[in-house]
Amino acid sequence: VQLQASGGGLVQAGGSLRLSCAASGNLVSINSLGWYRQAAGKVRELVAVLSGTGATDYADSVKGRFTISPDNYKNTVNLQMDSLKPEDTAVYYCNAQGDSVEYWGQGTLVTVSS
Repeated sequence: VQLQASGGGLVQAGGSLRLSCAASGNLVSINSLGWYRQAAGKVRELVAVLSGTGATDYADSVKGRFTISPDNYKNTVNLQMDSLKPEDTAVYYCNAQGDSVEYWGQGTLVTVSS
């Protein structure tokens, strides 16, 4: 499984960004796609996850501001990030999980200026 992340960049506080993660390869074993982030000096944390059933879960810190959604025709999961805050600044990683397997995409930097 390969995960190709895109999007990210620099935005002012209150602005929006959209991240995309395109999954390819043998996806049969994958049952969720999601995004994690890691800020400087902090541990990597879950941001949002989308399961194969369509269920979603979000970190409390992003609820109401971020939306994860699928683009099924392209095996892609998107993360729409609105009302961004400086504390959202981090490297964002796409993640795929299945039974006893886990894959990571390359990180994409999101910087929110105050």
